[in-house]
Amino acid sequence: MQKKMEEKILRLYSPSTKAPRRMTSDSSELSRPTVVRTKNARRRRLEIRRLKYKCQTMMNITITENSSNGDKDKNLLHGSKPSNGLTDISLSLSSSSSKQTSLEEKDIVLAGFGEKTCKKNNDVESLTCMSHGLLSVIGRRREMEDAVKVELGFMVKGGENFNFYGVYDGHGGSRVAEECRERLHNVLVEEIVEDNEEGDGIDWGRTMERCFEKMDEEVNRGRVEEEMVGSTAVVAVVGNGKVIVANCGDSRAVLSRGGVAVALSFDHKPDRPDELERVEAGGGRVINWNGYRVLGVLATSRSIGDQYLKPFVICKPEVTVRELTNRDEFLILASDGLWDVISNEVACRVVRRCLNGQIRRKSLENIVNENRAAEAAAVLVELAIARGSKDNISVIVVELRKPTTFLP
Repeated sequence: MQKKMEEKILRLYSPSTKAPRRMTSDSSELSRPTVVRTKNARRRRLEIRRLKYKCQTMMNITITENSSNGDKDKNLLHGSKPSNGLTDISLSLSSSSSKQTSLEEKDIVLAGFGEKTCKKNNDVESLTCMSHGLLSVIGRRREMEDAVKVELGFMVKGGENFNFYGVYDGHGGSRVAEECRERLHNVLVEEIVEDNEEGDGIDWGRTMERCFEKMDEEVNRGRVEEEMVGSTAVVAVVGNGKVIVANCGDSRAVLSRGGVAVALSFDHKPDRPDELERVEAGGGRVINWNGYRVLGVLATSRSIGDQYLKPFVICKPEVTVRELTNRDEFLILASDGLWDVISNEVACRVVRRCLNGQIRRKSLENIVNENRAAEAAAVLVELAIARGSKDNISVIVVELRKPTTFLP
């Protein structure tokens, strides 16, 4: 009997045999957390891989000879939306003498403009802009409804050049955003000319209000089935030592001044106390339906278009005018696809570090030496996507002076 017991014990614990049945049960219990961890790790790897391809950057730089002046012109390139539905980003640079090319690609536009001259008065820099970069991507949306516009020197007054920057976030379709991109800066020039026939100064508040009102009238002349199409608009005019920002909707403009993020516009959300009071005073209602919405439909209380929601949703912009100083570093204009996931302070910190050279994207470290504003715009967009933004994302970064210190 004792011999049989010894043989059984040896057989159970012999290294050449399998573990006993009672050990198998314990082992399976211990392996369950391992299986869960393995599944979670695989899920994370798939998500990272998906984001990697979503943000994949294609370096496709072309240098051509400018036939007019013989200088090399670094052409603007564009990205495209491949057949697999993923958005590729192409980087491009432009010298200071070149103009912005047509923004016909709706899914993505990335552009950078080189350094422009600045003026110094009494050792204080009052300059239009050194450079700018812009990026507009479809993100996780099925359709691209954002539009961006940059028009350098769109107006000359008193010997001063004025530059125009605009971000338009459409909803219900892209028609209104596209029309704003093509027309709003021209309507602004018409209003300025008309308003200054008898005077020298520009009343920016009144001029911007009339401009947005005329733009709203133009887009509302469309077909009946497009009455439910609209767009937010945030535009900035930089020139003559000033920055003028007009905002209608929930896009936003932010200025970095002396290392501090200064909001130049405030989102028109239906739950903003003064906007809520205005909508309800006009007989409308704000309903919390997947977020606060006017009549349970629109998540912004001001926009261009949206004729079916008049008079609750208005097109009147809020206008701010700021004198530029040598402490002003850069300006950011972006749609809510960025601001929904990134705060003003974080966005300014990222752009500042990009302009100072503290953040460099590996694929661009040997390319974007002349214009880091384009790189900053690309970094902001990629950060927004990584943080889970589900909207179209459009960003314009306007460099107001060359960085001289490395601020945190």
